[in-house]
Amino acid sequence: MGTGWLGLPLAKELISQGNKVKGSTRSKERNIELLAAKILPYSIDLHEPDQDWHEFLDSDVLIVNIPSKEICDFEHLIVSIQNSIIQKVLFVSSTSVYSDLNQVVYENENLENNEHPLRKIEQLFLNNIQFQTSVIRFGGLIGYSRHPGRFFKSSSVIKNPEARVNLIHRDDCINIIVRILELNLWGKELNCCADTHPTKRQFYSHAALQCGIDILNFDQNDDLHFKIISNQKVKKLLGYEFQYPDLMNILF
Repeated sequence: MGTGWLGLPLAKELISQGNKVKGSTRSKERNIELLAAKILPYSIDLHEPDQDWHEFLDSDVLIVNIPSKEICDFEHLIVSIQNSIIQKVLFVSSTSVYSDLNQVVYENENLENNEHPLRKIEQLFLNNIQFQTSVIRFGGLIGYSRHPGRFFKSSSVIKNPEARVNLIHRDDCINIIVRILELNLWGKELNCCADTHPTKRQFYSHAALQCGIDILNFDQNDDLHFKIISNQKVKKLLGYEFQYPDLMNILF
């Protein structure tokens, strides 16, 4: 569910490994693109819960990869899942469910902000007993068209420049999802980001230079607030080594 910047290449990778993949899109114009990639397209919009999702949900596994944070949309989706044959759901979430606590953050410490809408959506899936869910929380997504050197306009002032970044390359996102499916790993919450956590000043200056931008503007008066997301659990459970572990060594 969701065939955008991450979902489309993920679907292509799964197909290359011999899987049959259905893909949802809100734009019927993209059906041709999905068909060309051997993805069976479905026009689905979570904002329209009266749609018939029965055929789309006639699947072994559902990967939910959409940016909506509307809780009611996911409540309707979960009812549809309960009425389908799906027993396993992989929900793509974000490390934004953690507030800036000025410390290293691990999954087993219950440090999530329970008032964050994305955390509430995670819990809707995790607490449902009619199917199993694993939640993967990606850090900031980078790679390909998402060049971090272009994240800020030349006139922008980057706040909190000494805060540590939590980022992950798209290739690692796809590898991790595929590995979870291979291992049949369900009922887990996994934080996923690169090994290194340079400061915003270090990383975005490095990325901007690759775009030919020499100077970025940093707010020198901002109070320091940050979080450092640990990836130790995902590496241990999946036996995974990141393809892009060191953010400062990525050539975008």
